[in-house]
Amino acid sequence: MSIHPLRIDICQAVPAALPVPAPSDEALIARIATGDKLAMRALFARHHLRIYRFALRLVREREAAEDIISEVFLEVWRHAATFGERAKVSTWLLAIARFKGLSRLRRRGEAPLDEHTAAALVDPDNDPELAIRKQERSDILRRCLARLSPAHREIVDLVYYQDLAISQVAEVVGIPENTVKTRMFHARKQLSGLLAAAGIERSLP
Repeated sequence: MSIHPLRIDICQAVPAALPVPAPSDEALIARIATGDKLAMRALFARHHLRIYRFALRLVREREAAEDIISEVFLEVWRHAATFGERAKVSTWLLAIARFKGLSRLRRRGEAPLDEHTAAALVDPDNDPELAIRKQERSDILRRCLARLSPAHREIVDLVYYQDLAISQVAEVVGIPENTVKTRMFHARKQLSGLLAAAGIERSLP
């Protein structure tokens, strides 16, 4: 039996199935609000490492940072229905992590944000000499950051390590955007001077 040429052309013109785009954070939150555990796992996989690194720099203990991750996503599971897209999901997660971390530091009777950027993770694939140079630079940066005020260190962390916009930082910390800009200006100025004195000419962009 012969096949009509037009039918062949039509079959050949049908495109292959396109990959399904990953759901947005907001879509995952909406599904979590209905009790969707798969959506919860997807959100955790997408954000847990970022939240962990932020929490680790805040509380300086791996076990405590891991506990904070659990607490953050438990809060998401319990309160996803009340999210209401007031902010970006990533901003909301960082705000929860910040609150949990500061609460833990207060219970320990410690001042918040004794910066721990030495945990900035040297790439194990680098050659040993490069790894040493990176670690030395990280140690210098950590010491310089430790000399900033807690408020200034917090802004530096959120802007440069978490890559948040000024408006998002204002939401996380709960201060006006102009205050964020002022703190960022003074933090960069002071940090540049400290790094230059330590032999590093370039600091934050």
